Amino acid sequence: MGYAVLAAWLIQAAVGVTLLVSWTRHAGGQDAGLILPHILAMVGFLAPWTAFLTTGSALWAWVGFGVLTVFIGFGDAAMVRRARAVQGGANEGLRGYFSAIRAATSGALGKRTIFHAWFSPVVWFGSLAAAILATAA
Repeated sequence: MGYAVLAAWLIQAAVGVTLLVSWTRHAGGQDAGLILPHILAMVGFLAPWTAFLTTGSALWAWVGFGVLTVFIGFGDAAMVRRARAVQGGANEGLRGYFSAIRAATSGALGKRTIFHAWFSPVVWFGSLAAAILATAA
């Protein structure tokens, strides 16, 4: 399970790199306060997850899951801002999040964003399952 999560993370990271390149070219650093912590933390997931894979310690799996849980929100916030810019409109709070999900999954934010939005739960729930299974073992 741990290696499947790593493979899913690598796929997600590859798509994330293409989104980063587009953001760098077109956004000119806009929303860097959201994008950069998201990127650093997602890369930071790799260290505890590698420790989990090499030691089998459930603690490292939970640390990796915790990193994902805390910092994935930065990517979500960036998606909400981008959806708001594409669709227009004011900050709707939580309703803005659901509107952004609809925009991301409908294609309004691009195909790579659709994939990134839909595949993110694969990594998150996969790491949660791996941590639970490692704890139970």
